[in-house]
Amino acid sequence: MRDGRHSSGAPHGRLLIAATAVVKDGGLGNDISDLPAAGAAPEWMSEKAISIGQYFAASGMYTVFGVTWPTSGSKELTNYLFKDMEKIYGGRWDFAEDPLEMARKMIAHIDLKRRELGIDKARERVLFDMADRRELA
Repeated sequence: MRDGRHSSGAPHGRLLIAATAVVKDGGLGNDISDLPAAGAAPEWMSEKAISIGQYFAASGMYTVFGVTWPTSGSKELTNYLFKDMEKIYGGRWDFAEDPLEMARKMIAHIDLKRRELGIDKARERVLFDMADRRELA
């Protein structure tokens, strides 16, 4: 623990900490599931990779898996992971065999979340000088 928050040496842990900070400190959305972000596991590597992906999905992150899906033998479990889980946790799994299709799904998800947050339109940029920045603090 550092500053009252979980500290993880693993990159996936730091990514979720950063996503939480974007929501909490950055004020973008109310939950990780609101963010225009996605996780990806391009192919099966190990059971550990699936557990990391599940950590992302259960934390509210849309997570795409590729090549083969390990629960295809269970329609109920697969439906839960791909549909029902999102109603509970905000995140869910998705699947695409083709890497380009994975990328398209992730981009579509990011675009959807940007629209929902109202950050999908170009806006006039405002440049702040140092005095303006001090006033923000």
